[in-house]
Amino acid sequence: MMGPEKEALAAEFALGLLDADQAARCEALLGSDPDFAARVEAWQRHMIEIDMTVSPEPPTEALWRGIEARIASPAAVRAPAHAPAQVGTRQGWFASLWGHLPAWRAMGLAAGAASLALAIALTVQNRSIARTPVLVAVMMSDQNRPLALVNAFRDGRAELVPLQALNAPEGKSLQVWTLWDRSRGPVSVGLLEAMRNIDLRVAGLPATSPDQLFEVTLEPAGGSPTGRPTGPILMKGNASRTDVGT
Repeated sequence: MMGPEKEALAAEFALGLLDADQAARCEALLGSDPDFAARVEAWQRHMIEIDMTVSPEPPTEALWRGIEARIASPAAVRAPAHAPAQVGTRQGWFASLWGHLPAWRAMGLAAGAASLALAIALTVQNRSIARTPVLVAVMMSDQNRPLALVNAFRDGRAELVPLQALNAPEGKSLQVWTLWDRSRGPVSVGLLEAMRNIDLRVAGLPATSPDQLFEVTLEPAGGSPTGRPTGPILMKGNASRTDVGT
């Protein structure tokens, strides 16, 4: 998972907003992904008041007695002597509210819940944007059959998504190339024995641009020995902007 996706999932898990299957997945991640566990702990720590996954802790008798005494005591709701409360006026209402601990607690919880809802909404929105490609290359065969897609994302990532099953013959490999500058020549960004979803190795390369070429060639096992395509081209396509990325 990318950072925004992991952050949103941690927030939703900490708040108990996931279904049973998603929650079980998160429980497994807690034991296998220290970064995810730290994110969940941070959300639980910052939003402990409305964390639905934390076991309730009953207040002590001493705490209850203190709260009840403060609420019941005339001093808790009486304005200072030099500024007497005016019953039925705005000043009198505020003076009473100032001494009413549960009211302030409710306000704090409401404000915290609103802030959390906004944070989760923004995180989920960012996650949705991060998952939406801004450029797509439809890779076609010589018979004009779509065999795979290359999705390029706003953050620079690119992925290969097969549309048809294709296995390399024994002793051969499928190699993915991209070409954005003819003077530079094609650059290998992936090597596999059968078509499957993979993240292409585009780190350090210029960001994918419109009309950039992607192709898959059939090469010797382990990839081209020259660093350039040597085998037949099985599919190719040029990147085009999506409506979202326009």
